[in-house]
Amino acid sequence: MAAAAKLAVVAPGAPTTTARHRACAPLAVSSATPVTFSLSSVTNKQEAITSAATAVVKKEAVAPPTTGGRAEAALTPPPPPACTWHEVHGADDWRGLVEPLHPLLRAEIVRYGELVAACYRAFDLDPRSKRYLNCKHGKRQMLRAVGMDGAGYAVTKYIYAAPDVALPMGAGRSCSKSRWIGYVAVASDGEAARLGRRDILVSFRGTVTCSEWLANFMSALAPARFDPTDPRPDVRVESGFLSLYTSDDFSGKFTTGSCRNQLLCEISHLVAKHKNEGISITLAGHSMGSSLALLLGYDLAELGLNSYPNGGTIPITVFSFAGPRVGNLEFKNRCDELGVKVLRVVNVNDPVTKMPGVLFNESARVLAGRYELPWSKACYAHVGVEVALDFFEAGDLACVHDLQAYIDQLLKCPNDSPVASDSTMEEEEDEEGKRRRVASMFGSWRWQMAVIRAGELMQALGI
Repeated sequence: MAAAAKLAVVAPGAPTTTARHRACAPLAVSSATPVTFSLSSVTNKQEAITSAATAVVKKEAVAPPTTGGRAEAALTPPPPPACTWHEVHGADDWRGLVEPLHPLLRAEIVRYGELVAACYRAFDLDPRSKRYLNCKHGKRQMLRAVGMDGAGYAVTKYIYAAPDVALPMGAGRSCSKSRWIGYVAVASDGEAARLGRRDILVSFRGTVTCSEWLANFMSALAPARFDPTDPRPDVRVESGFLSLYTSDDFSGKFTTGSCRNQLLCEISHLVAKHKNEGISITLAGHSMGSSLALLLGYDLAELGLNSYPNGGTIPITVFSFAGPRVGNLEFKNRCDELGVKVLRVVNVNDPVTKMPGVLFNESARVLAGRYELPWSKACYAHVGVEVALDFFEAGDLACVHDLQAYIDQLLKCPNDSPVASDSTMEEEEDEEGKRRRVASMFGSWRWQMAVIRAGELMQALGI
């Protein structure tokens, strides 16, 4: 199903409104502007990846007034990747690249989506295996084993994490141990030459274990306090994600401290190793993994670890797939201030992207555009530029959150709208009926979650 073309811009203090536009002329986009768009033409996955590899990016032909009955097309030569990667990674908040979606940006989103999907393919879910809930392969073989030998990255470290959650009567105690949650990789020499920089990648999977599910529902906001010299108590994030990111567990076979310590040490090592090259830090994750990616991006920037030894800032970009909200408005503003670029790929039918903060979010902070409400500090806010897809299958509701479904939707090629026939109109009416039924189911579910979140917020405020 082709994604719906929509654009929603919320002015500070103004009521939320949604405007619909055709995906045509480039539109100014800031990190505070959620953007949704209709996907332009890419026929299949191989074409998208080839587009990134060869950087064959063509602008649409512009037909000047006809001369002698013939229109002459003006084409702009495609820029090489080394000249455009800053823009593709959000240096200008993706201005002019999302409406319509630039082929190089689309290919880059798909490329990082596949590198996140590798986490799921490599994750061992066989309870009989010695590597149960860990990676099935060694670092050197992992990408090749999941069919991504040509990705151009070398895995340098596996990352393990476990939230500090209390399970009733010790039930599921084994599930609270640290489990493999992702990996750190660095671009090979050949890939670095193609990309125009040495890319340091961190990829995170989503929720799998019972302790991770419990962490997802720990929706109370807690101060991050990553910088001990300037703790910034007003910058608050979801306590479950924070616990997963910062909790120490030395009991596991492969663990070496908290997820945070593992990541900060490895990234600092790689930055020092490649200090004489151009570097980018790219953090990608799905669902809960996108929350960890955003926390890591903020942490690196807040501590100044994205700096070259001789001065200069290394850009940090987060590619978030189906990610929930992570922190409050102060957290969002601080990320923007630090220059952490976030591109959020969401499905409008995915309830996970509406949480936490189903009820208390960006739109519930101010009354009548001027009066700040008492619970404003406890309201969640999304970070970054939103790229919204629109897909679902009536017979498979879980697909709305599935990472592979996101990638497949990005690769779909919407056809030009033909003249509607009677059969076409009947199919559209049937599809619209399915959409309404599924929307009704999700609407009921969202209200139930809103009541749960409201109760949690009242408890947090001591009401």
